[in-house]
Amino acid sequence: MDFPGQKIYIFSMQFDLTLFLSALGLAFILESIPYFLFAERMPGILSTLAQQSPSNLRRLGFTGLLLGVLVIYLGQSF
Repeated sequence: MDFPGQKIYIFSMQFDLTLFLSALGLAFILESIPYFLFAERMPGILSTLAQQSPSNLRRLGFTGLLLGVLVIYLGQSF
């Protein structure tokens, strides 16, 4: 029988399903905020992004990845 918050072990690593689903939900919330707040401006922003070169998009993605890792690191250190 599965209970909320039950830990599942995968390759001797602890997997907390509750934490994972909370993080996934938070990601959806954060990704939705610009569309909700700036619905009128988002098509222009997306059009601008679509015109960027792959190297610029890769740099932008890598920067976001580094910022995300930094936030997680700082959150875990407190």
